Amino acid sequence: MEDSRRSADDDLEQARAALERGEVHHAADHLAGAIALAPTLPEIHELLGRLSTRADGGLELFPLEQHAFVGTVVARAHLLAAAGRPEDGLPLLAAASGHTPGVDWAGVPWVIDPELGARMEPGLLARIVMQLCTAIGDPAPEAGRAALRPYLTLVGHAVQAHAEHAMLLGAGSALARRLGEADRAVRWAAHGARLRPSKLAEIWLGYAYRSAGRVPESLAALRRAVMYDPDDLSVYADIAGTLADSGRLDDALAWIDRALAKNPEDDCAVHTGCRLRYRADGDLAHLVRLADFQRDHPDDTHEHNDLAESCADQPWLSRVPAAPEVPLDPAREPFVAGAPSAEAIERLHRAAHPLWAHPPAAYDAALGLVLVETEDLLALIASPPPAPDNDEGRALAAHDPALWRRSAQVWACLGLLHHDTEQRWPFSKRRRLLVDLAKGGLDSITEAALFALVTYAWVDPTARPDVAALMTRRLEAAAGSTALAWSIAQLALATPDLPVEVRERATAIIKAEERAGLPPIPRQRNRRSGLLRRWISGRGIIR
Repeated sequence: MEDSRRSADDDLEQARAALERGEVHHAADHLAGAIALAPTLPEIHELLGRLSTRADGGLELFPLEQHAFVGTVVARAHLLAAAGRPEDGLPLLAAASGHTPGVDWAGVPWVIDPELGARMEPGLLARIVMQLCTAIGDPAPEAGRAALRPYLTLVGHAVQAHAEHAMLLGAGSALARRLGEADRAVRWAAHGARLRPSKLAEIWLGYAYRSAGRVPESLAALRRAVMYDPDDLSVYADIAGTLADSGRLDDALAWIDRALAKNPEDDCAVHTGCRLRYRADGDLAHLVRLADFQRDHPDDTHEHNDLAESCADQPWLSRVPAAPEVPLDPAREPFVAGAPSAEAIERLHRAAHPLWAHPPAAYDAALGLVLVETEDLLALIASPPPAPDNDEGRALAAHDPALWRRSAQVWACLGLLHHDTEQRWPFSKRRRLLVDLAKGGLDSITEAALFALVTYAWVDPTARPDVAALMTRRLEAAAGSTALAWSIAQLALATPDLPVEVRERATAIIKAEERAGLPPIPRQRNRRSGLLRRWISGRGIIR
């Protein structure tokens, strides 16, 4: 934050100097840079005010182009407001908030002016709010809610002026519940549903009740929504999710069955159904089916996170499990000569992380490592570099150095998957390299290579029998290894199409290891461990 403020001050000084020289376009460029870094700094708005006195209100200095800089968009929004056109500036400000919801783009007086709520066409404001809601999360992260509250204040003013506008009430309810104001959300949604009963009104009401913890009322509202439109299967999925979260899993699956009977390919029903069936019986096949469905239906009508939710915090499905460091197997033959290049280390630092959403997401996130030569990737596997010199890297290095090194090896192995992709998998160089690494010993390189192979089985169904057979053999080899048996058994449970008896063997190994007591995970060493916990729990991850 201090660096951002310094940079904003530098841009502001350069903007002032350019303005004194009469170089208004240069001044505008620096001002856009400053407002992107410190959007509520009074000195920036003072300088914008000087530009607003130009004949065109300064608007031509901040043009809207196809890929406009966010600072340009925000500056134009404020100039429109200064020109007496705040209703034209608000959509631009909301677009910036949708782009980076945690930044205080709207923390300016004209947004919370009661007059703006009264003068704006309520249907337009409702549409702006609905677009904003799609971008800020449901619920919005607590850390970023303060930056979004000016919009809620604006909606409150608009509701006072247009108390009979049902669409505004519903959209306002959606924003209120995302910002943690469940009671206000219920009040607005209920009033909107009374004014103009409809499917959408009942959905808004159902969500509001659910956020307030009033599950029976939520289910009743969602069932009324189904009566308005029995073919909207997304509502069936919402009902199923609500029932499951209240402990009624059998009833939830019955609603999923009803939806799938109408349309077996409905994206909401498939996503929710796979997630709930996995919750019911723990069978990985449901998640693999969901991953296949996502791959085959890239243009789903809704955004879904069911696969990530199901994989969350599970060893290898979403993270490198913490474990004591395992020395390199002395039986492993050297497989690389030389050290990785500085560029290879830099690219690995950008990619490597102990967390991912699910195996296909890890595969996609490793794509950038295609720019790292194969020999460099092998060198990174053989000799992982130190953690990156940033807050997260320093925290990880201090808390659990072994976890960083194992993560680095994992991502270097994932990088190998993106090389020579034109070669058919059974005969490919990438398969040969990873299989050799997986079979070359029993150490952290083994688990890294096995994870890459398992990940490929998630994204390419034709590779599944091959990977399952290899995993079966490596599980048996690792069964007697105190250090690796648990981790490789967890990898086996993450392997698609693994035979039932092998899965049972892996489960037995895990239980035996846990009964015997796993070796202690490294203890926290200093205050940075708090940052590490936030990092590993997913907060602060931009990937």
